[in-house]
Amino acid sequence: MVASSLLVTVPDTRMLDLLGPAPDGVEVTIWDMTGPAPADHIDIVVVHYGPTPPGALERLRGVDVGLVQGQAIGYEAVVEELPPGHVFANAATVHEAGAAEHALALTLASRRMLPEFASGPAGEWPAFIAGPGLLGARVLLLGYGGINQEVEARLAGFGVEVVRVASRARETAQGHVHGVDELPELLPGTDVVIAAVPLTPATDRLIDAGFLAALPDGALVVNIARGRVADTDAILAEAGRLRFALDVTDPEPLPSGHPLLSHPAVIVTPHVASRTTSLGGRQAALVRHQIERMLAGEEPINVVHRT
Repeated sequence: MVASSLLVTVPDTRMLDLLGPAPDGVEVTIWDMTGPAPADHIDIVVVHYGPTPPGALERLRGVDVGLVQGQAIGYEAVVEELPPGHVFANAATVHEAGAAEHALALTLASRRMLPEFASGPAGEWPAFIAGPGLLGARVLLLGYGGINQEVEARLAGFGVEVVRVASRARETAQGHVHGVDELPELLPGTDVVIAAVPLTPATDRLIDAGFLAALPDGALVVNIARGRVADTDAILAEAGRLRFALDVTDPEPLPSGHPLLSHPAVIVTPHVASRTTSLGGRQAALVRHQIERMLAGEEPINVVHRT
């Protein structure tokens, strides 16, 4: 059924401004989810980008909501907190390209030893050192969803061998994907691991002491997934023999003075993989698309959870 009018709530003026003028028949209002809902029926509730205020999702209890729209890809917290009777869509297609770009930047920075060069004495050429670079490297993509598919596309010109790993083995248009059960055979010949998996019971601490011990000396582990995908103590034990580039950590953020922040073999960025100046526009474009689909009586895209 085609909708004649819609009520859409957004969490802040940022999203309101990015959306621009609402289509005819659509009312967009700010609801930061710190107080009662503005109406008993809301067609689309756009939740905060980043951590939601305490109890925010609980305030949807008893409210008739057509769609709860997230602004991130991950939704593990939503699964735990969303009251019954709601449909949740994530922001797939919005973050993947930016996250892949950051993963490649971290990989290049570490493999070309940019932090070492940048920290050298001002006005002096450093003693000759050379990083391994990417040419000829074997890059294992841990997780083969949208982000690592974008990573693979960006690796095409670097002369690398790509090894794809996901929860189960399968064939894709890009080539064979290995199952995670094959990691013991794959890791010893791997130069770079790029982790982009959702946080689930199966991936919690997937990158543990045994995983890291199987990697050869000098290998690089890039984590743009979730901090808990990698065991922090295991990382600290192997940092130096291995190199790490982490956009996510456990805990997050790391406390001041944490040894990972100053370790010469570790690069840490503050969970910014997909955050570029164009991100807000892409998030707003997704919300506009969901509004258009609802106005046309079509099903929303990116639905990942129903309670």
